[in-house]
Amino acid sequence: MTETILKVLAAYLLGGLMGGDVMRWLRGGADLRQTGSGNVGATNALRTRGAGFALGVLAIDIGKGVLAALAIPALPWPLHASVVQAYTLPQQDIGFLCGVAVALGHCYPVFQKFRGGKGVATLAGVFGALLPACLPWMLLVFVLAVILTGYVAVASIGGALTAYAWVVLYGAGAQSTAGSFALAMLLLVVFKHRENLARLFKGSEHRFDKAMIVHRWLAR
Repeated sequence: MTETILKVLAAYLLGGLMGGDVMRWLRGGADLRQTGSGNVGATNALRTRGAGFALGVLAIDIGKGVLAALAIPALPWPLHASVVQAYTLPQQDIGFLCGVAVALGHCYPVFQKFRGGKGVATLAGVFGALLPACLPWMLLVFVLAVILTGYVAVASIGGALTAYAWVVLYGAGAQSTAGSFALAMLLLVVFKHRENLARLFKGSEHRFDKAMIVHRWLAR
């Protein structure tokens, strides 16, 4: 159990290494928390710092999700093999726990006074690592939602909902560890986008009009 706790803690701390902060250290400029929407994720980076900066943020945030889900659970543990088998969880289950931890670390990083991002890119990395067959469907729904609506919040929730539906219908099922993970992460994504949803209902949510390719094509 000690192994599981330490690995989950390591994943949480890794989650707190924000892509927006790393890119600011590398390239300078203002803190993303002080510009645009105040969010430290790739969406606000794209609005305020441009595509190159945003791609760097995205790559870092996705990468730490992959590392937390695959690399940290696989780290060797110095105890005797019989002790490990008796007191630790299967590696895949540790992977899901580390996936939750890295997402929470990204959303609520302790060293940034719990002011983090919304976890979507990091969760994409986790899903890509642990449930790779699910990831293309998540990305498809995300891209279609952005193209059709222009709302990143709608696309993010749609992607998370797609992941849960895929696990229930085609994966291990709702009662599995994967199902519990996908449901928990869906609830986290909805909670982190609650203010976006409130603005959406009020008609004041920011929309990426340039991403609405179909709308622009029909308007010609």
